[in-house]
Amino acid sequence: MELNSQLETSRAQDFVESRGRPRYKLHVNVCIYPRNTSVVRGHTVDISETGISVMLGVEVPVGEVVRLEFSVPMGDVECHAMVRQRTAFRYGLQFVESSAELDVIRNTCGQLAMEQSLREARRS
Repeated sequence: MELNSQLETSRAQDFVESRGRPRYKLHVNVCIYPRNTSVVRGHTVDISETGISVMLGVEVPVGEVVRLEFSVPMGDVECHAMVRQRTAFRYGLQFVESSAELDVIRNTCGQLAMEQSLREARRS
């Protein structure tokens, strides 16, 4: 029993490490501007300092760099990201630039981490 628990903990840590950064739940509207198409609207699922997961009803090609616009508690964000993966309607996008916009994302992730930790502590 204890070995299984250790293996599950190890797998969870490996998963977080393979992503590079922890992800935080975030549900806001997002506008995506692919290269040769009109705006695609959707909503976010989660965010990290290096990427974002979104739900879209229109296909966006994996590998394409798109412009994103969305709002987080710390401000409005406009940045570029590469479409890294797709599973059905869920897309994983990796931010591809370093800018003041990404500072807003980093600050938001810090705030979301604190809020989610507080919620989990209250449940315990």
